[in-house]
Amino acid sequence: MSWSFDSHIHLSDPVYFSEINFILAQMEFLKLKACCVSMNVENSLATLSLSKKSNLVLPFIGIHPECANDDLEKITNLIELNQNNISGIGEIGLDPTYCKNNDDTKRQIQVFESLLSSAEKFHKPVSIHSRKSLDDVFEIMTSYDTQHALLHWFDGSKKQLQKAMDMGFFVSFGPVMIYANDKQTLLSKADESKILVETDGPVRFSRCFEMKYAQISFIPSVIFSASKILEKTFDDMSSLLEENTKRFLGI
Repeated sequence: MSWSFDSHIHLSDPVYFSEINFILAQMEFLKLKACCVSMNVENSLATLSLSKKSNLVLPFIGIHPECANDDLEKITNLIELNQNNISGIGEIGLDPTYCKNNDDTKRQIQVFESLLSSAEKFHKPVSIHSRKSLDDVFEIMTSYDTQHALLHWFDGSKKQLQKAMDMGFFVSFGPVMIYANDKQTLLSKADESKILVETDGPVRFSRCFEMKYAQISFIPSVIFSASKILEKTFDDMSSLLEENTKRFLGI
């Protein structure tokens, strides 16, 4: 039986603290592994701590664009000190939603580029936030390695998806794909070798999920949905996703 991966989840978020032992046991039972991404220095430390509790937690540390004013030097030092312990760098990227002025925009770019440089230096994959900023991310990434870069929660146009494929990015789709026709269409047009799945927990989902915050246990449902869209069996879809995720992680 293959292992399944949640390629992007904030499993070290405080919302999961009270039930983390149950979640880890559930992951073992369901054969699920989590690429646990971080928001800032404090959350990165929590991610590292959680990864010591279970080898099913694959730690990604970094600074989310919402937290771009956090201590960049501390996070780059943390990456260097833990280069042999971390699985990747993330969540990093750009998002104009969190920019009030040009200085905020410049700071986001500075943090993003610095952490991309760290990823290249230590040969780590990156999990990229690109909401409302895909074209800017594409431009910056022309100077960096895209072969182990994930555009998480891909939400671009068909043209932008094709550019992502041409540049060698991985793209991930989450629970919203189960009920959103536009996401189903994007999945159907992506290079099958570049598709990953995620939950982005603890974000909440509507429709059949009744606005509950995401659990890693949603992943089998996402895989099932993807298998129907791509006309594959569940087992074949699971095997494809496992292979893709291992290539993304470089393992």
